Amino acid sequence: MPASDDQIDLRGTPCPLNFVRTKLHLQKMAPGSLLEVWLDPGEPIEQVPDSLKMAGYTIEQLKDCSGFYALQVRSADL
Repeated sequence: MPASDDQIDLRGTPCPLNFVRTKLHLQKMAPGSLLEVWLDPGEPIEQVPDSLKMAGYTIEQLKDCSGFYALQVRSADL
């Protein structure tokens, strides 16, 4: 995985709160920055990537880390 500019651990955070927190974090980051988000299996990993894509963000990578997922998402360019 490429080196992330920032990382947040949202394991244990329910939907849709994990999407909202990810989106708010991305909005604070510099344009084009890479954020790594740790998400639980099940609903979080099924919902958050799709919601981010619909909001206009680019999913760079998704990695299964045995028990949680590391999602890399690129903040929006200006």
